[in-house]
Amino acid sequence: MEIRKDDLSGEKIAMLINEHLNSMHDNSPPESVHALNLDGLKKSEITFWSAWEGDELLGCGAIKELDRSHGEIKSMRTASAHLRKGVARHMLAFILKEAKRRGYARVSLETGSPAIPEFDPARKLYEAFGFQYCAPFADYNEDPYSSFMTLEL
Repeated sequence: MEIRKDDLSGEKIAMLINEHLNSMHDNSPPESVHALNLDGLKKSEITFWSAWEGDELLGCGAIKELDRSHGEIKSMRTASAHLRKGVARHMLAFILKEAKRRGYARVSLETGSPAIPEFDPARKLYEAFGFQYCAPFADYNEDPYSSFMTLEL
């Protein structure tokens, strides 16, 4: 698996982001969907990576710099054909290594709450990496359909 910085210009990544957004809207009320579209992911404070095996897209993930010591994980997604193969685990480890390299003291994220079983695998992955549940951060508000998690680095 090769993880590389992605400029979001490719058709395969556009399709995966579209799949991600559709899934978020299928599983959460509209006001509780915090996933970013392609334009949102191209903002200067966001670094986006994709995971590949040859020319096959396996998944993606991003980090948004909230401030010099705090990053937010965004757009973690595994392509449907590659679920349960460790893609998300590799991507998360890669992003956390990059966060440490940048000198972040903390990385946080928002994901679906236990009210939405489709998010159970994501929460379990983050828990396995040591993320702890926390209050909303940055511009987020309490939401019954969101879980907020953070990891001190």
